[in-house]
Amino acid sequence: GLTVRVVTGQEEARLIYLGVRHSMDLAGKPTLIVDVGGGSVELIVGTDRSMLQGQSIKLGAIRLKDLFLQRDPPGTSMVKALRHAVESAIESALRRFRVKRHSRLVGTSGMIGNLAEVIHLRRTGRPLTQTNMATFTLKEVQAVEKDLFASDFTTRLNIPGLDPKRADTLLPATTVIRTLMERAGQEVLTVSNSAIREGLIYDFIERHREGLRAEQEIPNIRRRHIISLARRSHYPESHCHHVAALALRLFDATKSLHGMGEPEREWLEYAALLHDIGYHVNLRQHHKHTYYLITNSDLHGFTADEIETIANVARYHRRALPQSKHASWKALSSSQRKTVEKLSALLRIADGLDRSHFSVVRSFRVKMDKKVTLLLDTISDSELEIWAARGRADLFERIFQRPIEFVVHRLHSERP
Repeated sequence: GLTVRVVTGQEEARLIYLGVRHSMDLAGKPTLIVDVGGGSVELIVGTDRSMLQGQSIKLGAIRLKDLFLQRDPPGTSMVKALRHAVESAIESALRRFRVKRHSRLVGTSGMIGNLAEVIHLRRTGRPLTQTNMATFTLKEVQAVEKDLFASDFTTRLNIPGLDPKRADTLLPATTVIRTLMERAGQEVLTVSNSAIREGLIYDFIERHREGLRAEQEIPNIRRRHIISLARRSHYPESHCHHVAALALRLFDATKSLHGMGEPEREWLEYAALLHDIGYHVNLRQHHKHTYYLITNSDLHGFTADEIETIANVARYHRRALPQSKHASWKALSSSQRKTVEKLSALLRIADGLDRSHFSVVRSFRVKMDKKVTLLLDTISDSELEIWAARGRADLFERIFQRPIEFVVHRLHSERP
């Protein structure tokens, strides 16, 4: 479904600031930014590094038109009341700003952009080709405001450059801009064509920067969420990736025994990558914590059954074998249990072959006859790894009904 984000007050000011900051250089002294909307006017002070302060004033163009301009063209008393209200509100707002001096004034919103178009046509006789970074002066604003006050609706429609949809509201908006320029001591206003819409985009990017980077790094949504969970849990990266590589090699070499396909291969890899994330919770019984973290994380792209399968494979990578008294095991279907047993049998051996976490066993070949022999390629003494793998071969031998043997085939010297 569609998510609608409602913003008001300081949040609106912050988003406008983000939009403007990414449309022009705000380096130097603080910049005063104004956004004239229909219901309110946002005043913001910011630099190229941060927003310093923001205020929302109830001087929106539609609000002012409805409150003060009931007749067309407006009478003298209406004009006087409008100007007094605008001047009072802007003077009060500027007094509340901690920063009193501003290097320049930047205006954004459709109102200010249309005012820039009207002024540019008056000045040059040509349409404004780009509103961003366009400028106009206080004298030019004063002249437009004077003409707008003296015009009725039909006359305003014929003003070159004026958007017909703003024929009723450009007048009060111009009064706001003229008053702000006078009270802030700014002779020139620079237009930005970016505001809250662009601010929302940049805000989303800033808040989701890590996720967006991960999406570029790992396009596959399933793998991306597995790696994200692993990283959040501070997994031992080199060990887990090495165990995953060993587990997949064992899976591929023993396919005639287990008879599983690509989905199971993928589940094995992901269980291997996550098998030690339980250390993030507690060293003791980390395999149980691993199960909990996997089943209680938002792993998008996976079905509930897949998550349970991966979690159980990771949970049984060490110590106790699957037992009927285990709640997580009882919740599995019979077909899931067979898959978990087979994959856990492979993962237990792969994890044992990197017992020291030093990638001593670089690779292996598999010979299968009445027994399964792993011919290990190692870089140094692998006695600890062979001892650990033998201790975890119990499930493999029970499931596949074959003894397993580990033999150092080649010993490589590790070069610096």
